[in-house]
Amino acid sequence: MSKRNLRRNVHGILLLDKRLGVSSNLALQEAKRLLNAAKAGHTGSLDPLATGLLPLCFGEATKVSGMMLDDDKRYRVVIRLGVLTDTGDAEGTVLETKPVPEITQAMLDACLQRFTGEIDQVPPMYSALKLNGRKLYELAREGKTVERKARRITLYEIKQLGFEYDRLTLEVFCSKGTYIRSLAEDIGAHFGCGGTVAELRRLQAGVFTIDRAFTIEQLRAMDARQLDACLLNVDEPLQALQAVELQDGDAVKIRNGQSVRSELIQSGPVRLYHAGAFLGLGEMRLDGKLAPCRLFNLEGVG
Repeated sequence: MSKRNLRRNVHGILLLDKRLGVSSNLALQEAKRLLNAAKAGHTGSLDPLATGLLPLCFGEATKVSGMMLDDDKRYRVVIRLGVLTDTGDAEGTVLETKPVPEITQAMLDACLQRFTGEIDQVPPMYSALKLNGRKLYELAREGKTVERKARRITLYEIKQLGFEYDRLTLEVFCSKGTYIRSLAEDIGAHFGCGGTVAELRRLQAGVFTIDRAFTIEQLRAMDARQLDACLLNVDEPLQALQAVELQDGDAVKIRNGQSVRSELIQSGPVRLYHAGAFLGLGEMRLDGKLAPCRLFNLEGVG
């Protein structure tokens, strides 16, 4: 029997505090080995330079990972003014350095206000976005630069945490699709001196916050039962959806892919339960029927 077949069917979400210098995929594989899990995935990568919250999905939880990609995020970033790199962060090659002008608090407040709200942002070349089937960072590594279309994003809040000459520390609450590296460059361009990300830490992703996350060192110190206890329920990131408790007969029909009559008034996606157990996602339709959309099999752990 292969090692893969010996792995466990583990279901749940693990909140990892990713350490500096490792890729999100390496961090995922480390946690997967610790849990001896058969199936795992992450919900949007963090660059090796970045640390902080990385939700990891195991087993049936991978079915909700795509939905979590749309979550709003919160970051703490240190921007180094006066420096422009090819990657937009400290890992890149320095392209240009300029003296940092004298920046007053009023000037800084006006700058942050300018970038707060809905804005158009041009994605960086060093990103995983694709052009004609190739990722932009692959082209960038070949020394190529291509035109990128600006995308509409929302910066809900930009809070200044500190400022000392060339180091500007911010907390940024933003929508999906936001590139903090692009924000750093745009702020640097606003002051005419350039800017790049020196440090980046993700503090929040959707309903999850960094204070609930575990470091890999903490996880390595745990036994199997303690590791399993770190897993959050598969349905936790779905709490914004209405919950529907099904009776026995309706639960059987839903499991068989059939629709059932429902007295729900509001149409749209819902969470489905039977006897308190999460079954999956359904949709309340305008014809008064509740239809299964994506069912979960949470049995077979171990």
